[in-house]
Amino acid sequence: MFNDSELATLRNRFKRDAELLMQTTTSAVDGEKSQEEKDLKPLPRINKHSVFWIVASVAVTYYADFLHVIMENDDVKSWWFNVGLILLGICLSLAMFCIVYLEWFKGIQHYDQEYPAIPPITTAAFIAASCSFNIALWPVWSFFTPLILFTQFMGVVMFISLLG
Repeated sequence: MFNDSELATLRNRFKRDAELLMQTTTSAVDGEKSQEEKDLKPLPRINKHSVFWIVASVAVTYYADFLHVIMENDDVKSWWFNVGLILLGICLSLAMFCIVYLEWFKGIQHYDQEYPAIPPITTAAFIAASCSFNIALWPVWSFFTPLILFTQFMGVVMFISLLG
């Protein structure tokens, strides 16, 4: 099939290509910023994205008469709504624990490494709260309920991110 000189040529070509590939890979890695450099210059807290979601949340609250519906509408399933409130309270409590206590008082920047159970618990509580609120408010707004609640949740998340 191949004689010895052709195999040696092929092997040398692959070796050269591998060395060239390794040199470009290490130069690309050297060009990236280290984690310490990224931590020194934080991104701005207030940006277009967070302002949009907060303004959208306020607009939905006003135009959907959100607070009035929650307080006085008899179609709201109160048991599911109360479960959603408890789960949302757990989620917000864990977020405030991370932001206020761990980051502000203890100075821990990467609290997900110190307390690895917090992110999955917070995520699960948030998803369960959104499901509970969707079930509770579906009789009021029907298929608009997920859109309204998603806008509200994004507004809350963006507002909390401004604190952290």
